[in-house]
Amino acid sequence: MKLLRVGDKGKEKPAILDKNNKIKDISSIIPDLNPNLLNFETISKIEKLDLNSLKEVSSSERIGPCVKNPGKFVAIGLNYSDHAEETGNPIPTEPIVFMKATSCINGPNDDIEIKPDSKKLDWEVELGIIIGKECKDIKESESDSHIFGYCLVNDISEREWQIEKLGQWVKGKSHDTYGPIGPYIVTKDEIKDINNLNLFLDVNEKRMQTGNTNKMIFNVYEIVSYLSKYMSLQPGDIITTGTPPGVGMGKKPQVFLKAGDSIKLSIDNLGEQNSKVILI
Repeated sequence: MKLLRVGDKGKEKPAILDKNNKIKDISSIIPDLNPNLLNFETISKIEKLDLNSLKEVSSSERIGPCVKNPGKFVAIGLNYSDHAEETGNPIPTEPIVFMKATSCINGPNDDIEIKPDSKKLDWEVELGIIIGKECKDIKESESDSHIFGYCLVNDISEREWQIEKLGQWVKGKSHDTYGPIGPYIVTKDEIKDINNLNLFLDVNEKRMQTGNTNKMIFNVYEIVSYLSKYMSLQPGDIITTGTPPGVGMGKKPQVFLKAGDSIKLSIDNLGEQNSKVILI
Protein backbone atom coordinates (compact mmCIF):
# COMPACT_ATOMS: atom_id res chain seq x y z
CA MET A 1 0.00 0.00 0.00
CA LYS A 2 0.95 3.63 -0.50
CA LEU A 3 0.27 5.85 2.50
CA LEU A 4 0.47 9.63 2.42
CA ARG A 5 -0.50 12.79 4.29
CA VAL A 6 -2.49 15.53 2.59
CA GLY A 7 -3.51 19.05 3.54
CA ASP A 8 -2.07 22.41 4.52
CA LYS A 9 1.07 22.50 6.67
CA GLY A 10 0.24 21.45 10.20
CA LYS A 11 -3.23 20.24 9.17
CA GLU A 12 -2.37 17.11 7.17
CA LYS A 13 -4.60 14.06 7.27
CA PRO A 14 -3.58 10.46 6.57
CA ALA A 15 -4.63 8.97 3.26
CA ILE A 16 -4.05 5.99 1.01
CA LEU A 17 -3.58 5.71 -2.74
CA ASP A 18 -5.99 3.17 -4.23
CA LYS A 19 -5.38 0.93 -7.26
CA ASN A 20 -6.70 3.70 -9.54
CA ASN A 21 -4.28 6.23 -8.03
CA LYS A 22 -7.11 8.03 -6.27
CA ILE A 23 -6.36 9.50 -2.84
CA LYS A 24 -8.69 8.19 -0.12
CA ASP A 25 -9.05 9.71 3.35
CA ILE A 26 -8.28 7.26 6.20
CA SER A 27 -8.40 9.80 9.05
CA SER A 28 -11.51 8.06 10.45
CA ILE A 29 -9.38 4.92 10.90
CA ILE A 30 -6.08 6.39 12.14
CA PRO A 31 -5.46 10.01 13.20
CA ASP A 32 -2.08 10.37 11.46
CA LEU A 33 1.05 8.62 10.21
CA ASN A 34 3.14 9.15 13.32
CA PRO A 35 5.57 6.96 15.28
CA ASN A 36 2.79 5.60 17.47
CA LEU A 37 0.93 4.22 14.45
CA LEU A 38 3.64 3.26 11.96
CA ASN A 39 3.54 -0.40 12.88
CA PHE A 40 2.33 -3.68 11.46
CA GLU A 41 -0.94 -3.56 13.43
CA THR A 42 -1.83 -0.41 11.49
CA ILE A 43 -1.09 -2.17 8.19
CA SER A 44 -3.40 -5.03 9.18
CA LYS A 45 -6.17 -2.58 10.09
CA ILE A 46 -5.89 -0.71 6.78
CA GLU A 47 -5.76 -3.94 4.76
CA LYS A 48 -9.27 -4.76 5.98
CA LEU A 49 -10.74 -1.52 4.64
CA ASP A 50 -13.04 -1.26 1.65
CA LEU A 51 -11.25 1.58 -0.12
CA ASN A 52 -14.24 2.19 -2.40
CA SER A 53 -16.25 3.29 0.62
CA LEU A 54 -13.76 5.93 1.69
CA LYS A 55 -14.02 9.63 0.90
CA GLU A 56 -11.91 10.72 -2.06
CA VAL A 57 -9.45 13.58 -1.57
CA SER A 58 -8.87 16.07 -4.37
CA SER A 59 -5.63 15.50 -6.27
CA SER A 60 -5.03 19.25 -6.00
CA GLU A 61 -4.51 18.98 -2.24
CA ARG A 62 -0.98 19.62 -0.99
CA ILE A 63 0.95 16.45 -0.15
CA GLY A 64 2.79 16.75 3.13
CA PRO A 65 5.75 14.81 4.55
CA CYS A 66 4.81 11.13 4.66
CA VAL A 67 5.78 10.76 8.35
CA LYS A 68 4.70 13.12 11.12
CA ASN A 69 7.26 13.91 13.82
CA PRO A 70 9.73 11.02 13.41
CA GLY A 71 12.00 10.49 16.38
CA LYS A 72 15.17 10.27 14.30
CA PHE A 73 16.33 11.16 10.80
CA VAL A 74 19.49 9.10 10.30
CA ALA A 75 21.60 9.27 7.16
CA ILE A 76 24.33 7.21 5.51
CA GLY A 77 27.10 8.93 3.56
CA LEU A 78 29.10 7.72 0.53
CA ASN A 79 27.05 4.54 0.20
CA TYR A 80 27.20 4.18 -3.59
CA SER A 81 30.50 2.95 -4.99
CA ASP A 82 30.26 5.23 -8.04
CA HIS A 83 29.42 8.27 -5.87
CA ALA A 84 32.42 7.64 -3.59
CA GLU A 85 34.55 7.51 -6.74
CA GLU A 86 33.27 10.86 -8.08
CA THR A 87 34.02 12.57 -4.76
CA GLY A 88 37.55 11.16 -4.68
CA ASN A 89 36.93 9.26 -1.44
CA PRO A 90 37.88 5.63 -0.74
CA ILE A 91 35.13 3.00 -0.53
CA PRO A 92 33.97 2.98 3.12
CA THR A 93 34.64 -0.22 5.07
CA GLU A 94 31.61 0.42 7.28
CA PRO A 95 28.63 2.79 6.99
CA ILE A 96 29.32 6.50 7.47
CA VAL A 97 26.56 7.67 9.81
CA PHE A 98 25.31 11.20 10.40
CA MET A 99 22.05 12.82 11.45
CA LYS A 100 19.69 15.33 9.93
CA ALA A 101 17.58 17.46 12.27
CA THR A 102 13.94 16.36 12.07
CA SER A 103 13.01 20.06 11.77
CA CYS A 104 14.40 19.98 8.21
CA ILE A 105 11.63 17.64 7.03
CA ASN A 106 9.60 19.05 4.15
CA GLY A 107 6.78 17.98 1.88
CA PRO A 108 7.77 16.38 -1.44
CA ASN A 109 6.67 19.36 -3.52
CA ASP A 110 7.25 22.17 -1.03
CA ASP A 111 9.72 24.96 -1.73
CA ILE A 112 13.36 24.54 -0.67
CA GLU A 113 14.84 27.57 1.03
CA ILE A 114 18.18 29.12 0.09
CA LYS A 115 19.75 31.79 2.28
CA PRO A 116 21.62 34.78 0.81
CA ASP A 117 24.91 33.48 2.27
CA SER A 118 24.44 29.96 0.86
CA LYS A 119 27.00 29.34 -1.87
CA LYS A 120 27.01 25.56 -2.36
CA LEU A 121 23.48 24.17 -2.07
CA ASP A 122 23.35 20.64 -3.49
CA TRP A 123 20.91 17.82 -4.22
CA GLU A 124 20.91 14.08 -3.40
CA VAL A 125 18.20 11.62 -4.48
CA GLU A 126 18.03 8.82 -1.92
CA LEU A 127 16.07 5.77 -0.79
CA GLY A 128 14.55 6.18 2.66
CA ILE A 129 13.77 3.36 5.10
CA ILE A 130 10.86 3.73 7.54
CA ILE A 131 11.17 1.63 10.69
CA GLY A 132 8.00 -0.20 11.83
CA LYS A 133 9.17 -2.14 14.88
CA GLU A 134 11.64 -1.24 17.61
CA CYS A 135 15.01 -2.86 17.10
CA LYS A 136 18.20 -2.99 19.12
CA ASP A 137 21.31 -4.97 18.25
CA ILE A 138 19.60 -7.16 15.64
CA LYS A 139 21.14 -9.47 13.04
CA GLU A 140 21.06 -8.57 9.36
CA SER A 141 18.68 -11.50 8.76
CA GLU A 142 16.20 -9.88 11.19
CA SER A 143 16.19 -6.42 9.58
CA ASP A 144 13.34 -6.95 7.13
CA SER A 145 10.91 -7.80 9.93
CA HIS A 146 11.55 -4.36 11.46
CA ILE A 147 11.03 -2.31 8.27
CA PHE A 148 7.60 -0.71 7.75
CA GLY A 149 8.29 0.54 4.25
CA TYR A 150 10.25 2.91 2.04
CA CYS A 151 10.06 6.46 0.73
CA LEU A 152 11.78 8.92 -1.58
CA VAL A 153 14.18 11.41 0.07
CA ASN A 154 16.08 14.44 -1.22
CA ASP A 155 19.04 14.91 1.13
CA ILE A 156 19.54 18.62 0.43
CA SER A 157 23.04 19.64 1.51
CA GLU A 158 24.87 22.95 1.86
CA ARG A 159 28.42 21.81 1.08
CA GLU A 160 30.26 24.83 2.51
CA TRP A 161 28.46 24.42 5.83
CA GLN A 162 28.87 20.63 5.69
CA ILE A 163 32.54 20.37 4.74
CA GLU A 164 34.32 23.71 5.04
CA LYS A 165 32.94 24.77 8.41
CA LEU A 166 34.26 23.17 11.59
CA GLY A 167 32.38 20.31 13.19
CA GLN A 168 30.13 17.57 11.88
CA TRP A 169 28.13 17.29 8.66
CA VAL A 170 24.85 17.97 10.48
CA LYS A 171 25.11 21.77 9.98
CA GLY A 172 25.05 21.41 6.21
CA LYS A 173 22.22 18.88 6.28
CA SER A 174 19.68 20.32 8.68
CA HIS A 175 18.44 23.77 7.64
CA ASP A 176 14.66 24.06 7.40
CA THR A 177 13.34 22.41 4.19
CA TYR A 178 16.53 20.36 3.61
CA GLY A 179 14.67 17.06 4.06
CA PRO A 180 11.85 16.56 1.54
CA ILE A 181 10.30 13.09 2.07
CA GLY A 182 7.53 11.30 0.20
CA PRO A 183 5.12 11.64 -1.57
CA TYR A 184 4.20 8.43 0.21
CA ILE A 185 5.39 5.51 2.28
CA VAL A 186 5.31 2.34 0.21
CA THR A 187 4.94 -0.76 2.36
CA LYS A 188 7.66 -3.31 1.73
CA ASP A 189 5.30 -5.90 0.23
CA GLU A 190 4.95 -3.67 -2.86
CA ILE A 191 8.70 -3.62 -3.57
CA LYS A 192 9.84 -6.69 -5.52
CA ASP A 193 13.57 -6.11 -5.08
CA ILE A 194 14.74 -3.24 -2.89
CA ASN A 195 18.28 -3.84 -4.14
CA ASN A 196 17.33 -3.14 -7.76
CA LEU A 197 15.54 0.21 -7.94
CA ASN A 198 16.34 2.96 -10.43
CA LEU A 199 16.84 6.51 -9.15
CA PHE A 200 17.08 9.80 -11.02
CA LEU A 201 17.19 13.53 -10.33
CA ASP A 202 16.81 16.48 -12.72
CA VAL A 203 17.64 20.15 -12.15
CA ASN A 204 15.86 22.57 -14.49
CA GLU A 205 14.84 19.57 -16.66
CA LYS A 206 18.48 18.47 -17.09
CA ARG A 207 19.37 14.97 -15.87
CA MET A 208 21.95 15.20 -13.08
CA GLN A 209 21.73 11.87 -11.28
CA THR A 210 21.05 8.38 -12.54
CA GLY A 211 21.64 5.29 -10.42
CA ASN A 212 20.41 1.98 -9.10
CA THR A 213 20.28 0.67 -5.56
CA ASN A 214 22.32 -2.34 -6.71
CA LYS A 215 25.34 0.00 -6.45
CA MET A 216 24.85 0.50 -2.72
CA ILE A 217 27.92 -0.54 -0.74
CA PHE A 218 25.78 -1.48 2.27
CA ASN A 219 22.24 -2.65 1.49
CA VAL A 220 19.17 -1.71 3.54
CA TYR A 221 19.34 -4.82 5.73
CA GLU A 222 23.02 -4.28 6.55
CA ILE A 223 22.29 -0.63 7.38
CA VAL A 224 19.41 -1.37 9.77
CA SER A 225 21.39 -4.07 11.56
CA TYR A 226 24.49 -1.88 11.77
CA LEU A 227 22.64 1.13 13.18
CA SER A 228 20.80 -1.02 15.74
CA LYS A 229 24.14 -1.89 17.33
CA TYR A 230 24.78 1.77 18.17
CA MET A 231 21.27 3.15 18.75
CA SER A 232 17.84 1.66 19.18
CA LEU A 233 15.51 2.33 16.26
CA GLN A 234 11.82 3.06 16.85
CA PRO A 235 8.74 3.03 14.62
CA GLY A 236 8.65 6.11 12.41
CA ASP A 237 12.42 6.62 12.37
CA ILE A 238 13.71 7.50 8.90
CA ILE A 239 17.02 6.23 7.54
CA THR A 240 18.18 7.76 4.27
CA THR A 241 20.67 5.47 2.59
CA GLY A 242 23.03 7.50 0.41
CA THR A 243 23.03 8.89 -3.11
CA PRO A 244 24.28 7.81 -6.55
CA PRO A 245 26.74 9.90 -8.59
CA GLY A 246 25.81 13.21 -10.18
CA VAL A 247 25.67 15.60 -7.23
CA GLY A 248 26.65 19.19 -7.90
CA MET A 249 29.78 18.93 -5.78
CA GLY A 250 31.02 16.11 -8.02
CA LYS A 251 30.57 17.99 -11.30
CA LYS A 252 33.55 19.50 -13.15
CA PRO A 253 33.16 22.40 -12.81
CA GLN A 254 30.97 22.18 -9.72
CA VAL A 255 27.32 23.22 -10.07
CA PHE A 256 25.10 24.33 -7.21
CA LEU A 257 21.47 25.31 -6.76
CA LYS A 258 20.28 28.90 -6.96
CA ALA A 259 16.98 30.66 -6.38
CA GLY A 260 14.43 29.79 -9.05
CA ASP A 261 15.85 26.35 -9.84
CA SER A 262 13.44 23.43 -10.12
CA ILE A 263 14.24 19.90 -8.90
CA LYS A 264 12.52 16.70 -10.00
CA LEU A 265 13.44 13.29 -8.60
CA SER A 266 12.05 9.79 -8.50
CA ILE A 267 12.71 6.17 -7.51
CA ASP A 268 10.94 3.17 -9.06
CA ASN A 269 7.52 2.69 -7.40
CA LEU A 270 8.22 5.34 -4.74
CA GLY A 271 6.74 8.31 -6.57
CA GLU A 272 8.13 11.67 -7.58
CA GLN A 273 9.09 14.97 -5.98
CA ASN A 274 8.94 18.39 -7.64
CA SER A 275 10.42 21.31 -5.70
CA LYS A 276 11.49 24.87 -6.39
CA VAL A 277 14.35 26.73 -4.71
CA ILE A 278 13.33 30.07 -3.17
CA LEU A 279 15.42 32.85 -1.62
CA ILE A 280 14.58 33.70 1.99
